[in-house]
Amino acid sequence: MLDFTLSDEQLALQKKAREFAINEVLPAAWYYDEKDEIPLSVLKKAFDAGIMNSDIPKKYGGRGYGLLEGAILTEEIAAACPGLATSIFDNSLGFEPLMISDREALKEKYLSKIAKEFKRICFATSEPTMGSDVASMICRATKDGDGYLLNGTKYWITNGGIADYMTIFATVDPEQKHAGICAFIVEKEWDGVRVGRSIPKMGQRTSNTVGINLKNVRVPKENVLAEPGEGFVLAMKTFARTRPIIGAFAVGAARSAMEYALDYAKKRRAFGGRISNYQSTQFKLAEMFQKVETMRLLVWKAAWEADRGMDPTITASISKFYATESAVQVMNDALQIFGGYGYTRMYPIEKLLRDTRLLPIYEGTSEVQRIIIAGYLLGSYRSIMPSLDEIPILIGDHHLLDGKKDAAEAAWRCPLCGYVHYGDEAPEECPYCFVGGKGFKKVWPK
Repeated sequence: MLDFTLSDEQLALQKKAREFAINEVLPAAWYYDEKDEIPLSVLKKAFDAGIMNSDIPKKYGGRGYGLLEGAILTEEIAAACPGLATSIFDNSLGFEPLMISDREALKEKYLSKIAKEFKRICFATSEPTMGSDVASMICRATKDGDGYLLNGTKYWITNGGIADYMTIFATVDPEQKHAGICAFIVEKEWDGVRVGRSIPKMGQRTSNTVGINLKNVRVPKENVLAEPGEGFVLAMKTFARTRPIIGAFAVGAARSAMEYALDYAKKRRAFGGRISNYQSTQFKLAEMFQKVETMRLLVWKAAWEADRGMDPTITASISKFYATESAVQVMNDALQIFGGYGYTRMYPIEKLLRDTRLLPIYEGTSEVQRIIIAGYLLGSYRSIMPSLDEIPILIGDHHLLDGKKDAAEAAWRCPLCGYVHYGDEAPEECPYCFVGGKGFKKVWPK
């Protein structure tokens, strides 16, 4: 039985996150966006409040929340600042491969520290020459005794400049594509690890993004997270669980844009009345609300599947690309309602638009999500309705359903044009497209 009611604990968590977003995140958002700087003090407050790292299991010192609780938290923080939400919740992306791995010793060592000591961890698959095309990475992992040497550069790494630990994906041989990819837990203080300057960005300026250079970085055996051939699968399983949270970023940002536009429309007067009285504005607001509600339902469904141990890959992709693209549409409509004021830096929409525009790009572009879903449709999806050449389109002069004629009469369907012939046998040829009667299929009775 479906139930969309949040539990008392989830409602309390939502209220706590909402208050934190308004009291701690919102006041810092524009100041640090202007400075193009990540406010570590806000991240520390989120850590102390239990908003950060909430999904680490209790056995390692975490709160053990599921993905649905993560989506609830993320929506509220992103409503105040999508960039800061990215910074706060990036730890969950960084340690997700570790969480779903079978490396118990690594979990005990690193998850416990992250949960208890305000340690940060980043996730590194992308490189300067590849982003969503994970199989094309060229960062090399070379066997060295019982460990590996890493050489190469990872790029677009969120929180890479402030991370204590790094989940690094590399390949033993770029020619092997998926089969060569492996993964490691690397500590930033190890020899050979270098962090680049913060990459200047259009939006998400309260989130740190850098390149990480690895030069003969030795990873001991105990820090190997995935051996060659296991890394790609681990990365894909990670994305299946983290992409719904990108959708939650979009829900929070879009909800705020809608609320700001609603507030402005009620107060702004033009042509003799409030602009909220005009149907064109009302339609925009209605469509914005419809998108926000639909986005949230898709995100929650994907999170629900993951929390129940189901494979959330397809729903995660649907929620990710629908929510992020819809959020951009909501931003554009909100800015249109604000008119010229929406284009200025004195109102919140321009920052929300800059921050939100990244969402259809990172953790797999919208195009990649469409490829995933199309692959599922063409490969694994099983139709409920019969195939086209078996559909009993019974029209015209016949009595197959009223019992007036001998039951021996049947319906035969042309495989090309769809013409239906009635009789005991198929026709010699189709009277419309002249296809031979041998190709006709009996569609009724079954």
